[in-house]
Order: sequence, then C-alpha cells, then structure tokens
Amino acid sequence: MTNPPGRAEKLSSSAGSVVFDADVLVLGGGPAGTWAAISAAERGARVVLADKGFCGTSGATAAAGTGVWYVDPAPERREAAMASREKLGGHLQDRRWMARVLDRTYAQSNQLADWGYPYPSDDDGKPQRNSLQGPEYMRLMRKRTKQAGVIILDHSPALELLVDENGVVAGAAGLRRQKGDRWVVNAKAVVIATGGCAFLSKTLGSNVLTGDGYLLAAEAGAEFTSMEFSNAYAISPAFGSVTKTLFYSWSSFTDEEGSVIPGASSKGGRSIIARALCKGPVYARLDEADAETQRHMRVSQPNFFLPFDRTGLDPFTQRFPITLRLEGTVRGTGGLRIVDDSCATTVPGLYAAGDAATRELICGGFTGGGSHNAAWAMSSGYWAGQGAAEFARQLGTTSGRQAFRRGSVALRSGSGRPLQADKLARNVQDEVFPYELNYFREAGRLSEALWRLDGFWSEASNAGASDEQDLLRAREATAMLATARWMYRSALARQESRGMHRRDDYPEQDDRYRHYVTTGGLDDVWTSARPLRSSQYAEAAE
Repeated sequence: MTNPPGRAEKLSSSAGSVVFDADVLVLGGGPAGTWAAISAAERGARVVLADKGFCGTSGATAAAGTGVWYVDPAPERREAAMASREKLGGHLQDRRWMARVLDRTYAQSNQLADWGYPYPSDDDGKPQRNSLQGPEYMRLMRKRTKQAGVIILDHSPALELLVDENGVVAGAAGLRRQKGDRWVVNAKAVVIATGGCAFLSKTLGSNVLTGDGYLLAAEAGAEFTSMEFSNAYAISPAFGSVTKTLFYSWSSFTDEEGSVIPGASSKGGRSIIARALCKGPVYARLDEADAETQRHMRVSQPNFFLPFDRTGLDPFTQRFPITLRLEGTVRGTGGLRIVDDSCATTVPGLYAAGDAATRELICGGFTGGGSHNAAWAMSSGYWAGQGAAEFARQLGTTSGRQAFRRGSVALRSGSGRPLQADKLARNVQDEVFPYELNYFREAGRLSEALWRLDGFWSEASNAGASDEQDLLRAREATAMLATARWMYRSALARQESRGMHRRDDYPEQDDRYRHYVTTGGLDDVWTSARPLRSSQYAEAAE
C-alpha cells in the first residue's frame, strides 16, 4: 500500500495532545452538526463533536431566529412549495430531493416539539412550526446531543483531516483553545458541518464561518459544486451586524438628499440598492409597517432592533444608513458536492451537512437563506449522521490502521516566512466584498481578481508554518482564499445570468448552461460541467 498523494505525514502520538477514538467525528456544533451527532449516536455509533466555538451558542442560527421550510404533507401544498422556488433557482433543483427534505423537515420539526421546543400557537390553537428562535433551538440541541452520549469538544477548531493509506478519512486533528493544547480524534467516518464562508463580513453569528471545513475537505480531495451561487449580500444597518432582510419589505429607500431610489427593494430591487451604494450612501426607513406589523416584528425578531434601541433611533419613523454585507456560502447555495442520499462526499468516509454542503438540490441557483437552509440543516444533518454511522459499522475494526495528516498551508514548513493571517484575510476581502467584482460579475474583472487571488495562494502555499498563537487565523484566512478561488472560477465557467449569479457581460439565462458547475483543487483550481438528471430536465420543461 502506498501513502495517499499530496503532502502527507504519518500520525504519531505527541505530547500536549488529547486523543479520542470514535466511530463518527462531527465537525461543527450548529443545527446540522448536532442533528448529525444525534442521528449517528442513535444508531449505536460512538460520536465526538468538535465545535470551533461553544456548541449551542456559536454560528448563524444560534444568534437569531430563522424560518423553516415546514409544509403540511397535503399534496397540493407540497407541490406549491416546490414549484414556487424553481424559476427563482433557474430550474436546477431536484424534485426528489425537495420532497425528501420536506418529509424529513416535517418529521424533525415534530421531533423538536416532542423534545419540548416551545412552538407558539396561532389564534385557533394550532402549533406554528415554520420558524425557530435560535437561542432556544440550539440550547435544546446541545442538551439532546449530550443526552445521546456524544462527547462535545467546545472551543476546539479542527485544523486538518486524517486519512489512511487507502485515502479513506480516518479522523481529524485540531486545537483546544481554552486548554492550550491539541486534540486528535481517530474516527471511522467524519461529518463536515462547519457552515459556509461569510468572509468575516461582520454579519451576526458568522464570525466563525470562514470556510474551514471546505479547506479540510479539499486537502483530502473533495469536490465542490454551485460555488458560483455564493454571492449573497444581505441588507444591514451600516452600524450593525443583523442581516435579517425580511423586515425591509416594509421599507422605503432614499439617497443622501432624501430622494426615493426607484425600484429599490429588499428582494427584486437589491441589485438597485447595490448600484446606488456604489455612488453614495443609501438610507432605509420601515415606514410601510403599520402598528400591528411593528408589534409582530419586535416579537418575532427582537435582536433586529437591538442596534436601533442602543442608538436611540426609531427605524419606523427615522431613516438610517444601510449597507449590503456579503454572506457568501452561508446564505448562498454552493458547498461540498454530495453523491448519494446519505450526504456522502467524493472522499470515502467523509460526509457533509448544512451550509458546508451544497444546497443546489433544493434551492438551485437561488439563495436558501432562512427557511430552506434551516430545513436542509435538519435533513442533511440527520442523513449524514446516519450515513457516517453505517459507513463506520461496515468498516469494522481498524486495528493497526495508519493515519496521515492532510493539512497543508500554515501547517507545514515552506521556504517563505510564516503567513500573515490578518493581511491575507484583508486581501481576500478586497476581492470579494466589492459589488462591482462579486455582485455584478464580468469576465475581465473576474479574471483580474482571480489573478490576484492565485498570487496570494502561491505566496501562502510557500509560507512557513505558523506559530501556535497564529495558527487558527492563518487557517481561516487560507480557507477564505480557497473559497474565493472556487467561487470565481465557477463564475467564469457559467457564461450566463441564473439565480443569484449575475454576469454583466452575459445578462440573460442560457439553456446551454442548465447544468451544475463542479470545482476543486488547491494549487490548480479546475471546473467541469455536470449534467442534471434526465428527470430534472423533463420537470423544468413542463
């Protein structure tokens, strides 16, 4: 047997590391990760969950409320729920997967009720299960995860995956930030549930979402898909981080002089807001919400109003400056490519769930932000945990198995000086934040940005190993850089406008591009076209 290709290093026990043995290792402690851990444990697997923050409080969901794609199983309602999104997503969705997610989300939401989640009831006493309050939801999920017997490693970001001599995932290694040492988990299967990448754009709850799981998976050879559908921008007060855009449906938008900006709106007019922001400040005022609507707003999303209350500003009567914050693959669609119903990736023993995985199968090329992403986290987490547990069971004994480290940039010594994490992160942000680069795309601008990003990668890959105190930030910046390169390569490959992907040089949707764009690679990023299933073509043509 030969060592797996690439930079590999035999794993050995070292001082200062705590070592765990498990059947399944889950990376990430948000909704997808906790559902995966519980699902795997329920199937008899020994499970360890490692979270970059504190499981139950870190991540996009824990900090806010979210809608859920929860639809009663009446055929006509399910049909309407699926059909309503297909045009928006450019007819890239898969009806079979949409139906699977609706079924599983319905079951998991009802499971939450049985566990004691305090769903509200309408005036007729019927429980309303189409939304969740993040703090209560994730507090409950942490409790159930512990009750399932899962070992939780808090404040323990993963740094790299481990693989065996056959290229099968064999666990992961990382930091224990509060203990000042490292951890190693030898596992038979791994679930990547680390969320998406928001490029440290200061969106609420996304400070831990820097694409770390993407980098780990890519170093093991995983593929990605629909990464061009990753340019989601959300409206936020210029002085705040809350990116809940629903309430802006009741807003008017004006320029510096107070003139209404024609066509600006929170949904179809967000591109108009972006173009206006390129010229100068834009202001919003929630002046179209009546008293009853205002009351419901404060009850349903109290955190939305915190920045205003702290500054003494009434958003219903006073206008306030806004911006568009990049949420990337958190509210976008792209992610790790899954190859079967168990949410397995292209790497044996590696599974993906939540925002770390593609949501193309239920969202197509349009954002899954809010309800669809929440439903996907529940469903894919459940399936990935189940699949990982079954893979571990079939793998059987692993006595004598050799594990090799797969980490690269910032972890291995190169010829250059150690990577400057903060500088690299800013350099990446300079290429992905500007609306004229990422929101309104064009071949020349994309190619120039990619040339710069590729240069950053060349420098990073030749850098020396980072110091222990800089290691996490270096890996975060590297993950952001890798994500940006996959995004822009995929955006160049799709020479049309579809879903959230907008090309100024190809403004129309083109049937020749009714396929998925797959991408991967680190030193050399590649793309390829992957066809839809024949049934998807038939459904889109009807």
